[in-house]
Amino acid sequence: MIAKELPVNTAPPLVMHIDLNSCFATIEAQANRLLRNRAVGVAAYDTPRGFVLAANYAAKTKGVKLGVNVSQARLLCPGIVIMTPDPAKYREAHQRFKDVLLDYTSDVHAKSIDEFVLNFAGTPAIRTGKTMLQIGEEIKQRIYERLGEAVTVNIGIAPNRFLAKYAAGFDKPNGMTQIDQTNLKRKYEDQDLVDLPGINVRYRARLFAAGITNPLEFLAADRILLQKRVFKSVVGYYWYLRLRGWEIDNFEPVRRSIGHQYALSNKTSDPVELKRLLLKLCEKTGRRMRKNGLYAGGIHLYLGFVGRGPFVPSSFESMHKIPSWHKGTKVDHRLYSTEDIYKAACRLLDQAEIRGKVKLMSVTVSNIRPWDPEQLSIFEQNRYLQTGRRISDAQDAANNRYGEFVVTPASMLDMQGTILDRIAFGQVRDL
Repeated sequence: MIAKELPVNTAPPLVMHIDLNSCFATIEAQANRLLRNRAVGVAAYDTPRGFVLAANYAAKTKGVKLGVNVSQARLLCPGIVIMTPDPAKYREAHQRFKDVLLDYTSDVHAKSIDEFVLNFAGTPAIRTGKTMLQIGEEIKQRIYERLGEAVTVNIGIAPNRFLAKYAAGFDKPNGMTQIDQTNLKRKYEDQDLVDLPGINVRYRARLFAAGITNPLEFLAADRILLQKRVFKSVVGYYWYLRLRGWEIDNFEPVRRSIGHQYALSNKTSDPVELKRLLLKLCEKTGRRMRKNGLYAGGIHLYLGFVGRGPFVPSSFESMHKIPSWHKGTKVDHRLYSTEDIYKAACRLLDQAEIRGKVKLMSVTVSNIRPWDPEQLSIFEQNRYLQTGRRISDAQDAANNRYGEFVVTPASMLDMQGTILDRIAFGQVRDL
């Protein structure tokens, strides 16, 4: 049984969190030397209302940050260079980044497109007698050599993942900080609660209500207070452990769904056009699912409409401030091929209440499971599924080798510039 007052973890700090500074903007600057001394922002779309996804530090010092639109960015930072995402570059940089880290430990986990967490316990790198700070400096040099002179990283070192991520937030850009039992309290001084990874404004409000106003008071808080009053669940106990350097986050969440969404540049209510867009969404979703050897048992379709309609929105729609329609369903067979996913999505689209022009569409497959091991059957349905699987895998193999959508349905032949390739910071399992 764990004592009520748990001491700070005194284990050696062997967990490292590495964060590539201003990922997208930095990689663009590395690819184009003319951008090195310019303010750069990467936006989803180079239109006045396109949102900035990443900005380099020259732009950040002028107030350009995640969520600012392009029009605001240009007002805040005259002369800023706005670029649209180039996912191929970011995937290549992510893989190079990971290859460097795998030279030091096999225990490497991607937390996002620009973040990795490493565990050095028992590794040859530690047995050489080098300190974690020395290893960190060596990794910085290797990243400089492998990714380029414009690329910098922040490194955090600690006994658990939480503190390592927290440490990586100090002295940006290009900083390195180690937190252990000798300086833990000092690193909590003069910080806001929302500076702690995982503490948002809602959690801060809960802590404030309990008289906890800063990280040091959070650290000193009684476990029962956190569990019973503040978080009202075992989450409070987890925070009690995290803050003291004990590891509880060493797990990978189970994937339950895969989806893809598209913001329509040309809003439409034409069912024929919507089905063409839907086909490409289903193809992209299916490709991601099949790449991981999965199949789905359910599907969900979401449509967001322009303006506000004469209807009473649900709580979901109220939250998003736009009228919408969405519906999901389970199926009694395996969704694997693009054709099967598309047929199921079309059945939902045929039921949709088209309340105006559609500006956002998303398809999500759910109840996903590994295809193998599969129980074989002599019945026709299983033979059909096996044939469909082989055809889909052959098409994917061709597209993987020769380029996206080389083998594609005829109705998608003129859609090369529609539903562009995108990459999200947190979606790294499909890289």
